Amino acid sequence: MSLALSPAERDALEAWIAHLGALKGRAPNTLAAYRRDVTGFLDFLACHRGGPMGLGQLADLGPTELRAWMAHERGRGLSARSLARALSSVKGFLRWLSDREGTEATAALSARGPKYRRKLPRPLSEDAARAVIASLGDDAREDWIAARDIAVVTLLYGCGLRISEALSLTGAEARLPDTLRIRGKGGKERMVPVLPAAKAAVARYVALCPYDLPAPEPLFRGARGGALSPRLIAKAMEQTRMKLGLPATATPHAMRHSFATHLLSAGGDLRAIQELLGHASLSTTQAYTAVDAARLMEVYEAAHPRA
Repeated sequence: MSLALSPAERDALEAWIAHLGALKGRAPNTLAAYRRDVTGFLDFLACHRGGPMGLGQLADLGPTELRAWMAHERGRGLSARSLARALSSVKGFLRWLSDREGTEATAALSARGPKYRRKLPRPLSEDAARAVIASLGDDAREDWIAARDIAVVTLLYGCGLRISEALSLTGAEARLPDTLRIRGKGGKERMVPVLPAAKAAVARYVALCPYDLPAPEPLFRGARGGALSPRLIAKAMEQTRMKLGLPATATPHAMRHSFATHLLSAGGDLRAIQELLGHASLSTTQAYTAVDAARLMEVYEAAHPRA
């Protein structure tokens, strides 16, 4: 924690973080990012004002202070996207503090963040996604490790899971049911149908795995028997994409993007895809419509006769 913060600021920040963790179900990495964002903001205010601020002063902040902080952050090279995220953290803290202290924070919350263009998802083509799964285990040193990597990536592509969600499965799911109950970001639960290909891939891994897989322990294991690191799946994907000549965007998360994009291309309903992915907002899922349209234009431009 920064030395520039007053004890009252430290206590308020930690109370807010505890609130988000206990009641909102935020992930530890997300909470760490919030803490960094707000600490940086409070550090700036301490320098800007000549010392730490009391909670009453924080409650009375206006858009001028937030704009000065944003200008400072941009000046030191922070991207518009990162600054928008940091501003969201700061506003969340100020909103919570205002509710707790019974003050009015409308002025500070009216500050607008920088505009930026959202990055479109970068899915693989259907042929490339199939090629990745078919080639993934070629370089593995043992058959069970090859089966493990294929099972994990099949869950990403076949069920639209995040890598953290796939690796959170336990031995209780060693025989995959027809529908998985997945706890995603923010503790939000969703039901995900399991394709036969995913069942078969996991069953083969379980049959070959040299370790016991009791119900409460991780389903996917590293070479020494511990919980599988997501970095090992990323490395396996990296080796495979290089062998297949795929771009650097062919990451484990790209398989989840591919799941959504291919469903949409096949006529899937946007709301249904939102539920399958566990997106809190439909606007997040709508990014895939832009991807689909962009690919359609590429095909059109390649095939349409030019004058």
